[in-house]
Amino acid sequence: MRSRFRTIVVLAIAAGLLALFLRHVDLWGVATDIVRARPAWLALSLATMVLNLAIRAFRWQYLLEPLGSATFGNAFRATAVGFAASSVLPARAGEVIRPYFLSRHESMSATGAFATIVLERTLDTLTVLGQLAVFVFIFGDDARLANPTVFEGVKWAGATAGAAALLALAVMFVLAGNPARLGRTLAELERVLPSALAGLLAKIAEKFATGLGAVRRPGRLLVALGLSIPLWLSIDLGIWAVSKAFDFAIPFTGSFLVLAFLVLGVAVPTPGAIGGFHAAYKLAATTFYGASSDAAVGAAIVLHLFSIGPALVLGLLFAAQAGMNLSGMRQMAESASGPRGSTGSPRPEPDEGREESASASAAAEDARRGATSSGDGAPRAARNVVGESR
Repeated sequence: MRSRFRTIVVLAIAAGLLALFLRHVDLWGVATDIVRARPAWLALSLATMVLNLAIRAFRWQYLLEPLGSATFGNAFRATAVGFAASSVLPARAGEVIRPYFLSRHESMSATGAFATIVLERTLDTLTVLGQLAVFVFIFGDDARLANPTVFEGVKWAGATAGAAALLALAVMFVLAGNPARLGRTLAELERVLPSALAGLLAKIAEKFATGLGAVRRPGRLLVALGLSIPLWLSIDLGIWAVSKAFDFAIPFTGSFLVLAFLVLGVAVPTPGAIGGFHAAYKLAATTFYGASSDAAVGAAIVLHLFSIGPALVLGLLFAAQAGMNLSGMRQMAESASGPRGSTGSPRPEPDEGREESASASAAAEDARRGATSSGDGAPRAARNVVGESR
C-alpha cells in the first residue's frame, strides 16, 4: 500500500511539472524547432553523454580501490545499469542497484561500494558548485542583469548547498577514521535493540565506513575531485551543444548556470527526472538567455533524451546479459533497502553478501519477537540516497 501511494505521489509530481513545462506552448512549433536543430551540434552532445558515462565508471573504479580491485568493464556495466534503473524507476533506485550489481561480479562489499557512491555525490556537488561560483563571480554579469532576483536566489542556494557538501565531507572523514571502532560502538546498541539487529547495523556501518577510505587519504581524494572536473565539463559541453543546435545565445560558461538549474530539477524523485529536468532547463534558458518557450521546450526534450538515452540502452543491454529484467531491478532496489521477510534477495552476491542477507533475516525475526512481547514496533533500517545529477 505504501509503495502504491508513493508511486501515485511521484506520478502526480511528474504530471504537475510537465504541465508547467508545457504551459502556453505550441506543440507544433516545438516539433518544428526540433526538426530545424543543427545535427552536428546534436551529434557532439550525444557523444559527450557516452564520454561522461565512461569517466564516471573510471572515477568509481578509482574510489573502489580501498575495497578491492574492480575492473573498468565491471564498473562501467554497473554504472550503466544503475543509471538505466534511475531512468525508469522512482526515487533514484539506480543508486542502490549499482553497488549490488557490481557485487555480483566483484568480490567486494555492496555496502562499502554504496559508500563510494555517497562520496561520488558529494564530489559532484562540490564540482558543480565550484563551476557555479566561477560563473557567478567571473562570467555572470549578463545573467545578473537579465534577472537579478532569480540570480541572487541561485547564488544563495549554491552557497547553502556548498556548505552542506563540505559538512558531509567532514562527517565522512570522521566515519572513515576507524571503521572497526565504529562497528564496535554500534554493536553496543544490543543494550536497547535486539542483539541480531544491533550486530547487523554494526557490520553494515563498519563496511560503509571502509568504503569511505578515500576520504582519509588527501592525495586520493584530490585525484577523485580532479576526475570530477572533466566529467562535469563534458556534461557542460553536452548542454551547450544542444543549446547551440537550437541557436540559443548561451556561451559555454553559461552552461554552468544552466547545469545548476538542472541539478535542482533532477533532485525531484521522478523516474528519469521527467518533468523536473525539463522545467529547469526551460526556466534557465528563457529567464537568462531570451530563448522562446517553444524552442526551450524542444531543446529540453532533446537534451533529456540524450542525457538518459545512452545509459538506458547500454544499461538494459548489460542487465539482460546478466539475466535481469526491469522487474529484477525493482526487486534488487527493494531488497537493498532493507529486510523484506519472505521476499528474499534476487542478487547472487559473494559469501559476504549472503551472510548479510542471513543476518538481516535473523534480525527481522528477533525484532518481531521483541515487538510481540513488548508491544513496541520493531526498528527498521532506512537508506539514504544522496542526489546527482547527471
